[in-house]
Amino acid sequence: MADVPVRVEERLKIKIGEAKQLLPRSNLSSVVRDVYCILSLDQEEIYRTKTVEKTLNPFFGEEFQFEVPRDFRFISIYLFDRDKHLKQNKVLGKVAIKREELGSYNNKDHWFAIKPVDADSEVQGKVNIELKFTWSCQKSKSVTNYARNDRLLVQVVKCLDLTLKNGACDPYALACVTYTNRKSVSKRTKVRKKTTCPQFDEVLTFDSYEGRDKDGLCGDGGEVEICELNVSIWHDAPGMGDDVFLGEVRVQLSGIQQQNAAPRNAWYFLQPRSAKNRPSFTYSTPPGTRLSKDNSLGSLRLQVQYNEDRVFPAEIYKSLKDLLLKSVHTKPITSSAVYFLGEIISSKMEIAQPLVRIFMHHGQIVPIIKALADAEISMLTDPTTIFRGNTLVSKMMDEAMRLIGLQYLHKTLRPTIELIFNERKPCEIDPTRVRDANTVQTNLNNLKSYVLKVFEAITQSAVHCPALMCQIFHNLKECAMKRFPENKEVRYSVISGFIFLRFFAPAILGPRLFDLTNEQIDNQINRTLTLISKTIQSLGNLVSCRSTQQVCKEEYMETLYKEFYTESHVTAVRKFLEIISAISNPETIDSDTPVTLKEGLMIKRAQGRKRFGRKNFKQRYFKLTTHSLSYSKNRGKEPLCQIPLSNIWAVERLTEKSFKMKNMFQIVQPERTLYVQAANCVEEKEWVDLLTKICQTNMNRLKKYHPCAFINGHCESPNELAPGCSKVSSTESNNFHMTLDPERDLQRIHSLVISHMNQLEMIMYQPETFLKGTLQFKTYGIQDIKDCYMVLRDLRDVALEIETKHKTYMRTLARDTKYGSLAAPIGDDNYLLASRMNLDSLLLR
Repeated sequence: MADVPVRVEERLKIKIGEAKQLLPRSNLSSVVRDVYCILSLDQEEIYRTKTVEKTLNPFFGEEFQFEVPRDFRFISIYLFDRDKHLKQNKVLGKVAIKREELGSYNNKDHWFAIKPVDADSEVQGKVNIELKFTWSCQKSKSVTNYARNDRLLVQVVKCLDLTLKNGACDPYALACVTYTNRKSVSKRTKVRKKTTCPQFDEVLTFDSYEGRDKDGLCGDGGEVEICELNVSIWHDAPGMGDDVFLGEVRVQLSGIQQQNAAPRNAWYFLQPRSAKNRPSFTYSTPPGTRLSKDNSLGSLRLQVQYNEDRVFPAEIYKSLKDLLLKSVHTKPITSSAVYFLGEIISSKMEIAQPLVRIFMHHGQIVPIIKALADAEISMLTDPTTIFRGNTLVSKMMDEAMRLIGLQYLHKTLRPTIELIFNERKPCEIDPTRVRDANTVQTNLNNLKSYVLKVFEAITQSAVHCPALMCQIFHNLKECAMKRFPENKEVRYSVISGFIFLRFFAPAILGPRLFDLTNEQIDNQINRTLTLISKTIQSLGNLVSCRSTQQVCKEEYMETLYKEFYTESHVTAVRKFLEIISAISNPETIDSDTPVTLKEGLMIKRAQGRKRFGRKNFKQRYFKLTTHSLSYSKNRGKEPLCQIPLSNIWAVERLTEKSFKMKNMFQIVQPERTLYVQAANCVEEKEWVDLLTKICQTNMNRLKKYHPCAFINGHCESPNELAPGCSKVSSTESNNFHMTLDPERDLQRIHSLVISHMNQLEMIMYQPETFLKGTLQFKTYGIQDIKDCYMVLRDLRDVALEIETKHKTYMRTLARDTKYGSLAAPIGDDNYLLASRMNLDSLLLR
């Protein structure tokens, strides 16, 4: 297993709930605060919440999820107070969770104590230090005596991922040795400009005689020795007062000075600044990383879901894949591996997501959903409860619609969502929420206008509904009509329950989760979106309800519902539902209207179109559509440049040494290359992945590229138009809205099976108990206990076979990984603790 290529994939979902008991402002003008949160990987900002005004107990209720693009030590949530009067933002505190502790908080709400933010503790990154001891004889002031001189050679070889300070990083290293007589000597390297990954080629020399007293001896009359080394990294900030501390490493050297000792080379995690008289280098956890009873600064409620998967090559998962795909043809479906996974694993969405992706990758999503839906509907007696529960098939439908229908969702809703953000019209119609009752009618008119636009956009979008979604809806309708032939409304309600309640309404309520906007959502817009979402959700019920009382729960909403509960609106909804579920593969109408896929601010380097002029960096608003990539000075302005997608030959990351800037990538065009810097590492990954997907099938796509920019010709080729020197990245040729990774999804399923092995074996060895429904599982009847046992046995055996390979790999990794290497830096218990826990857990299974 040592030679098997294994990749580590991480995904993080974190919901920032609410904060309580924040400290009030000290000034008398305002006691309450305007609070927002920043989510960071170490010290790099990734996302920012809305600002909740005038409160000491703010509720955020925002969820962020992303693929983790790089190594990190902590997930940190910083709380800030936005003070309009002082025109500055003050940090109130933070919650920092260690990477290795994220899994212990999975899928549960936790209250974390907010800790103070100390500038000297805001460190990140690693440093590679090489030490070598030599010795010689040195004549002392006493002419007749010679003393041994120990010499320490220190080279700070390289640093990685240093903290940016005010957007810049000009680092240098300061080495300080302490002698046994408590005397210290410091020396520093030269400054390395504009880089978070500096390389230092200097060797700093320290002699033991430099620590001697005037008489040449130690204070107690003995020889002076070097007992400790402190290497600190600083950002050079001339004209800004003191230089900025970036982190330090303390190494105990007593007793290791040996004649002609071999060089000691190791990687270290940078640590917060040491307090006075703090013991030398320790492995303790930095403050603010664990739950604490100290809530003096308040507390923050978070829900975290962190997945780390070690993904093997496809052949390792072949048996598991075959067993899952066999479910499509298993009769009845309740004896299949997919069905049992839904019964065994309590979190239906957690298992539904990888299952949907696997079946989509193999083109089997339509038949597997049809089979599961048939089983669920066949056991119902009330048509109004179809897909209303938390079942596997309903969660698989949610995930399938999200993957298949993202472009359709954007085409349908994005124009109105953008209008709401631009106009910012008040829409509050609850009399208890407004100061002036006279504004309710105006607000109602505003809300009606927005609801009408959304309603028309949805009901007129049927021809654009993806064919795969239409086929699934067609099957669901047929199943429901067959089970309840006397109910004339079930043909509509079974589809509206998904398309309105679980597709359009959630996207309106949380547009950032569906990439419909990247703007901050304040309280007013959030309330507007909430009212529109509730109305659209209720309009989806019109096809099966005969009065407004059945859809209206709030009295103030009744007027709005009555406005739309007309025969024409009901007819429009039914016509829409008929079209999207009429046939398996409806023909869609080609439209020249481009659909926006992603947009946002980034920094670009001038492309050199003009004969004269500097190739400087400027901030531009980028917009990617299904037709082109463009950028303008500001959002909504005319594009300064528009690049047809067919002209994108390659999209690749750029090495930091090119411009000494992080998070940069390049867009290769026929005659020039556009260099772009994203806001952070997550944004960079999302842009590169999406653009790479789009240009994957371009006729002129490059096979090789230059990883460096041609400033002074970093590559061996004579110019930037010459053939590249590195192979371009590749992705699967799926629809570019779906980045499917079947090996990772199979690994996710394997991990879930292993963690629920007790439940699996309970059903396996007590099938009669399971059939009687005494366990906490809902079943639709298994007709052959023998088949049940065999499927469960196969599922268990396949999972254990893969787990054996994981154990072998982890043992090899623990044996071959050296503490102090780049993979396991010294300075934290992360590696030792994590590897020990992983190995112990594997051995206990």
